[in-house]
Amino acid sequence: MSLPPSEPRVIVALDFPSAGDAAAFLPRLDPTRCRVKVGKELFVAAGPGFVEQVQRLGFEVFLDLKFHDIPNTVAQACDAAAKLGVWMVNVHASGGRKMMVAAADAVAKAAHRPKLIAVTVLTSLEQSDLDEVGLAGPTPGDAAVRLAALARDSGLDGVVCSAKEAGAMRERFDATFALVTPGIRPADAAADDQARIATPGAAVAAGATYLVIGRPITRASDPAAALAAIDTEIAVAVGGG
Repeated sequence: MSLPPSEPRVIVALDFPSAGDAAAFLPRLDPTRCRVKVGKELFVAAGPGFVEQVQRLGFEVFLDLKFHDIPNTVAQACDAAAKLGVWMVNVHASGGRKMMVAAADAVAKAAHRPKLIAVTVLTSLEQSDLDEVGLAGPTPGDAAVRLAALARDSGLDGVVCSAKEAGAMRERFDATFALVTPGIRPADAAADDQARIATPGAAVAAGATYLVIGRPITRASDPAAALAAIDTEIAVAVGGG
């Protein structure tokens, strides 16, 4: 997806155990320079009120709850997310076409329509994991591209995918289809619990639209400086630096 130069590409993962920890961290970021992700741990601990608090600070929120249930339940959950005012929400593509179409229909009716994306293959999974759960495909990338095509055909705005699959995704899907890539680590950062990782520059060069980055920013001594360095690397990769 081609973005205006001023639109942030980095989504900072607020992977904190409590609202207090996350709230203490947020003033160290500029909401014009990034968006933030609220995932399961923080949402369960703090609830929708915390999402509203974050939005009042000027941050757009990616609500990363990965809905996966029967179509009606997922549609209602997506509708609730839209009413909460989030910028982006996601579902699991493995929930199937009917579920994703129901989710897309739900957000389309919202007064404030969030972007709706689907998780393809979690970046923590390797081929042995996929074999064990019976997800067919010679490689994780093949499975991810197949699920991404199903998400696109179901009316979704994009997918979550590994940066390792972004190139193959971009070859198949045009620039209007967003690729949101976790597992991003600057070259000098630890891999932590991610199996399929890439640097920010490599991910954007491969076709990623937005980059989800947590610990390299949230655990940095100067989070704003860490984000600025990543933005510089991204600008170079897209030819703007």
